Amino acid sequence: MALSDLLYPDNPKRRQELINLHQELLDCMSTNFRATNELAGVLNEHLGCTITHIQMKENSTVKENCDIIIQAMSEIQHQVQKIDSAMKEKLEPVLYQKLYDIKEPELEKIAIAHRVFSIVLGEVTSTAGMVAIKLLGSNLITLTVSKLVSLLAQIGASVLGGISITILGLGIEMILHAILGAMERNQLLAAVRSYEKHLAEFKAASEKYQRAIREVTSLVRKQVS
Repeated sequence: MALSDLLYPDNPKRRQELINLHQELLDCMSTNFRATNELAGVLNEHLGCTITHIQMKENSTVKENCDIIIQAMSEIQHQVQKIDSAMKEKLEPVLYQKLYDIKEPELEKIAIAHRVFSIVLGEVTSTAGMVAIKLLGSNLITLTVSKLVSLLAQIGASVLGGISITILGLGIEMILHAILGAMERNQLLAAVRSYEKHLAEFKAASEKYQRAIREVTSLVRKQVS
């Protein structure tokens, strides 16, 4: 038993909490990688985008993996903004406004969007207009992605950012050393609380992001089947 554990007998419990929280963070990040790739695949297939799929780097730090997701999400935001610009350029102002009018029937919006993509891309899938309207008419890009990008940046910039995502195989003592080094009880407790705060916000934002993507992809599957 380490000397710090003799002086502060609840340290082993706090250490295990850190390990569990770290695993939760990695699981959440991994799910976000998959969801981002799923959305990128839909954009590439139906809207003519060329967004590169991303992969979690197991030998890198939390920050480096946060940066990978941020870059991919930023590219998705950029592509959706391009879609919006194409709509605005090709449509009469009245028709463009219809795309964002909640009172307008969705089928009519989809038909309008599809016509634009037929002009811009030439040959498009039957679901192109539907995907465009779902992305433009939801808060996926304007709110959900922006919030998640902000939280990822915060995590990357925090003390958590420098931790390797493969650290779980190193054992409790190595994890503690790698995260914050030797510390007293109050420091370890503060680290746990910091982890909990970041993780709670990150998980909530991630769930909204993943739910929004599921809505888009499930509609695509129904349309194709």
